[in-house]
Amino acid sequence: MIISRTPFRISFAGGGTDLAAFHGAEPGAVTATTIDKYMVITVNKRFDETIRVSYSRTETVDDVEALQHPIVREALKLTGLTEGVEITSIADLPSGTGMGSSSAFTVGLLNALYAYRGRYTSAKELAEQACCIEIDVLGEPIGKQDQYAAAYGGLKHIRFNPDESVFVDPVITTPEVREELDANLLLFYTGATRSASDILAGQRDRTEAKRDVLAEMRDIAEQMARALQDGRRLNDFGGLLHEAWQLKRSVADGITTPDIDAWYDAARAAGALGGKVLGAGGGGFLLFFVERQNHGAVRRALADLRELPFTLEPQGSKIIYVGG
Repeated sequence: MIISRTPFRISFAGGGTDLAAFHGAEPGAVTATTIDKYMVITVNKRFDETIRVSYSRTETVDDVEALQHPIVREALKLTGLTEGVEITSIADLPSGTGMGSSSAFTVGLLNALYAYRGRYTSAKELAEQACCIEIDVLGEPIGKQDQYAAAYGGLKHIRFNPDESVFVDPVITTPEVREELDANLLLFYTGATRSASDILAGQRDRTEAKRDVLAEMRDIAEQMARALQDGRRLNDFGGLLHEAWQLKRSVADGITTPDIDAWYDAARAAGALGGKVLGAGGGGFLLFFVERQNHGAVRRALADLRELPFTLEPQGSKIIYVGG
């Protein structure tokens, strides 16, 4: 049996510039981090030659092409495992909440499948192959940030180049700055899940009209990385988070809702310096940067939402168990 564990991510700024419609013409960039919430994948040998896959439903098939789960089907074909395996997945958070769960699943699945075959796979290869499956083979209207964040892990500035190369750079900070960032980030669940594909498809179609706005968002992602590395005024990071959200909400329909706007305004009035909806928008989790003395006020202002305690995760997808 093989077990992989792959972290979910929170993206601070630059989402949308990782879409090919943008970075095909000029570089895109995001600043993001992984957190201690995970996708866990197990791969085990079956007694017979069938394939069994258990997720929100269970499939047992004789032929890999008969699998209805598209990511599992394509990952099995890519890794050459087409019979006699059982795959299960467990996630700390529901899908459709803006945490990059689909790409965490793809990266973690590839990692586990390759390990089952006795092969080590680098973060670069995992990210590239996950992008290939999701974007090139399955045609999802998504970008590349989630796959790279899940594969590499940690606090990263990720640059997407017109030649399809991707640069993944650690955001180097002091331990004190990292601890302060960790302590000042609050997450709240809106209770709503949504399909990112519809929102991202609309954003992709409006990329040319919103290119200047997206370029500003990319530049803010770079400023965030510098603010964290500089470390003298971490509150600047909170202000940049607010600025980036004001830009993002204008990019496409469905990114925000009246409820999200009301929660955001209430948090800001209670002392949050900045925030955003994670992922494509429309629901999922709200992230805020809040100085410690204002945590209580913000929590009271958002008392009807469920808070999710978390810490930053420094590692990406990894194999946590190899057994007979």
